[in-house]
Amino acid sequence: MNKFNKTLIAAAVGLISAQTSAAGFQLNSQSATGIGRAMAGDAVIADNASVLSRNPAAMALFDETALSLGVVYADIDVSVSDIEGSFAGQDVVFGSEHDAAEAKLIPNFYYINPINDKMAFGVAAFTNYGTGTDLGDLSNRAPTISGNAVALPPPVDLLGNTEVVTINFNTSMSYRVNDEFSFGFGIDAIYASGTLTRTNEQLGSLVDVDADGWALGGIVGVVYEVNPDNRFGLSYRISPKLTAKGDVNYLYSEYNEIDIPLADIAQFAGFHQLTEKFAVHYTAQWTNWSAFDKIVVKDGENGVDKADLKEYHWKDSWFLSLGATYNLTQDWTLRAGLATDQGVVDQHSSLSIPDSDRTWYTAGVSYDLNQQSTVDFGVALVRGEDVTVLEDSNLLAQVAGYNSEISAQTRSNAVYYSVQYNYSF
Repeated sequence: MNKFNKTLIAAAVGLISAQTSAAGFQLNSQSATGIGRAMAGDAVIADNASVLSRNPAAMALFDETALSLGVVYADIDVSVSDIEGSFAGQDVVFGSEHDAAEAKLIPNFYYINPINDKMAFGVAAFTNYGTGTDLGDLSNRAPTISGNAVALPPPVDLLGNTEVVTINFNTSMSYRVNDEFSFGFGIDAIYASGTLTRTNEQLGSLVDVDADGWALGGIVGVVYEVNPDNRFGLSYRISPKLTAKGDVNYLYSEYNEIDIPLADIAQFAGFHQLTEKFAVHYTAQWTNWSAFDKIVVKDGENGVDKADLKEYHWKDSWFLSLGATYNLTQDWTLRAGLATDQGVVDQHSSLSIPDSDRTWYTAGVSYDLNQQSTVDFGVALVRGEDVTVLEDSNLLAQVAGYNSEISAQTRSNAVYYSVQYNYSF
């Protein structure tokens, strides 16, 4: 092994107490009706069973059994371009990745059964969190100075493949107190699986995680009905710290578990039927991203009990949306919405988390197949701001002559296409 490779491995071992790359983001794609109106009023409108993903108290608004089945196709466009650093006073270019995310199918299921005029029961399966970025090709690409390839290491600790999927299996109950107030609560059994790799041909595998696990969370909610045409909903979802088990390798050491904290979600929604055909609705959603402090690997097999895989300095975020519904005919209903979505990155940005403030432009339509069933379609165009990312590479900090700060331009856009079938009986 030559001196240069030994230097790289020594630098990688120095990452044991520092940051590598991980990612996480929230999904607002629980139903086709919700996507069509930018999730505005989703915690209280209760036009189909998908309201269960937002507020269990809204089950009290149903007097018939309701079933909703849907799927969302998320066409994600993530680019990380102009990744650059500095070596001995010269600009070093590490390249760009303009297709760093894959499209995903996100299914959902909801069932609400009124027990009597006071109580209702429901079950659901949906997702609140997920991520998928791949910058792995850049980790083996030779950097350039003035357009010429050079024998310098790329910032491997900042580049790689990250994919996490969570699924909520929810069971909920609601209780109608009187004509104005209803309450609800639910238990979430959350399953998560994920892969995380940071690999280089010279260094080998710095990080290689393939793990899954279960955790319990919950949700509480309330609905206040001023009258049949005006109502408000409020809910709070308690998200747990999830411990996943599997193959967890970090800096040439083996661990058995990885801890991933999930963020709590609170939301307030309103609905107002202004005329027989036209309604407006809105949502203010707060997510406790500041609780997502770090990812930890633990239960090590080489005398190291645990290590911080990555620390975060994220901030709490707000999602604000306004929507409208118009009953065009007896069979056709139109929806539209607009939303602003705050990014969560605060003090430290990341190449593998191309996060920014985003704007949602949405539209949707429902068609009544018959008195018992409808089909919904929704589409959302999500546009993120271009962001300049500055991130320190702990690997490059150990190589003489390198400036550890890496810069890049990132952008994250998406188009959501969704369809849903609803049946009441």
